[in-house]
Amino acid sequence: MAEELTILKAEEREEQGSAASRRLRRAGFVPGAVTRIDHSKSLLLKINAREFMALLRSRGEQQQLLKLDVSGKEIHAMLREIQYHPLTGLPINADFGEIDLNRKIRIRIPLFVSGEPEGVRLEGGILQQMLHSIEVECSPIDVVESFTVDVSALKVDESLFVKDLQLGDKYTIVTGKGNVIALVTAAETAETEAAAAAVGEDGKPLQPEVISKGKKEEAEAEGDKDKAAKK
Repeated sequence: MAEELTILKAEEREEQGSAASRRLRRAGFVPGAVTRIDHSKSLLLKINAREFMALLRSRGEQQQLLKLDVSGKEIHAMLREIQYHPLTGLPINADFGEIDLNRKIRIRIPLFVSGEPEGVRLEGGILQQMLHSIEVECSPIDVVESFTVDVSALKVDESLFVKDLQLGDKYTIVTGKGNVIALVTAAETAETEAAAAAVGEDGKPLQPEVISKGKKEEAEAEGDKDKAAKK
């Protein structure tokens, strides 16, 4: 839960377009925009690049709730998306969405598993995570970076479902309850699946092309040597 929101200073800008954005970046700013709650015209922003990078290093980058200080005017917003330069990896644009702290939002939050399943530890099984994020409804101030679920009790051929999650009253789960989060399979099952994946369209096992080609080249080389010796 965010007890005190991070404040990010920004300035309103009038200029827009790719040429104007390039000028802003050269001047040490990241172009941005915030979509208003009433879906009226977006507010165009320019953000100090160093301050923005410091924010990303300390707090992460996606779905971050913060307080925009736009020339003294406060706007509660969610950091929705960042675009990066393909070569430098530096942020070149940031999109925000204005948030009403008194209204619930629907958001997708990363999901991690912890613990070594009993089926892995004692039965030699293999843990597979099938779901890596979950969609929930909650108050903006209750948005968290991720949820972690314990899978240590899972045995071979057992699964953990969305319906098994205990997130508390603050969160309403939107993702279907029948979705599998994680399961433990027998090692033989995993090997069978891997073997099935290595079958060609004709139903015959795929052969390692590089190795086969290498053997053919070796045989041809040996044949050339024999011919040379006979001469």
